[in-house]
Amino acid sequence: MISALNAPKRTPGAGFGTLQGRERGDARVRRPVDSAPPSSTPDARPIPSATRPTGRLALLAGLALAASSLFNPRGALADSEFCIPEEPADYRMSEFRTAVPCTLAGAKVVSTEDLRRLLEELSPVLVDVLPSPRRPEGLSEDAIWQPPARSNIPGSVWLPNTGFGVLPLEEEAYLRANLARLTAGDASRPIVFYCLADCWMSWNAARRAMEWGYASVLWYPHGTDGWKDAGLPLAESSPVPREAGQ
Repeated sequence: MISALNAPKRTPGAGFGTLQGRERGDARVRRPVDSAPPSSTPDARPIPSATRPTGRLALLAGLALAASSLFNPRGALADSEFCIPEEPADYRMSEFRTAVPCTLAGAKVVSTEDLRRLLEELSPVLVDVLPSPRRPEGLSEDAIWQPPARSNIPGSVWLPNTGFGVLPLEEEAYLRANLARLTAGDASRPIVFYCLADCWMSWNAARRAMEWGYASVLWYPHGTDGWKDAGLPLAESSPVPREAGQ
């Protein structure tokens, strides 16, 4: 069993907004993986940073910005074989699409082949945390509104917007309730968190789960990009419906 991470203190983020491109300043090393993904020219896709917004409108606006930048066709996985040798002291608050750490203290980092074998041998909970916009408030019930499509690893549960550095209260309640439901209250059940390649949101979500006492947390940093590039299937997915207060 993987040991739980001691709970870190949260620090506030910088607020909603967009930060362009992939960060290049972090010292990176080559990630030890079973096979390196193909290289090509990466595209720049901003994801907003997050903090607890002061109002519902700020939350919706921030999530809409995140989704509009994420659901463009992926350009490449050029940086996914590289990682940062040292972990930050706390959650990532901004620039979520850049090289991620090689490790996550207290969790097991899995490669594509690791995850494929794990799914054959066990029944871990697969949690996709890719952001998605929420239905706008005030929109009439008969109005047509369709969020961006998402294909992820078959058997996954999509809990969008739960990988920001600091979660709004509604998102925290949404994540807590669904993790408890998916594990049937068993904090030792393996949970795999992922998003896209080089996506800090999955790192944040995995760290948060350990802070909440989940003891068998796994992190798949290559996300759906790495899974697809390995020739493995993806399946169309929809976000888990929200209940009152979420």
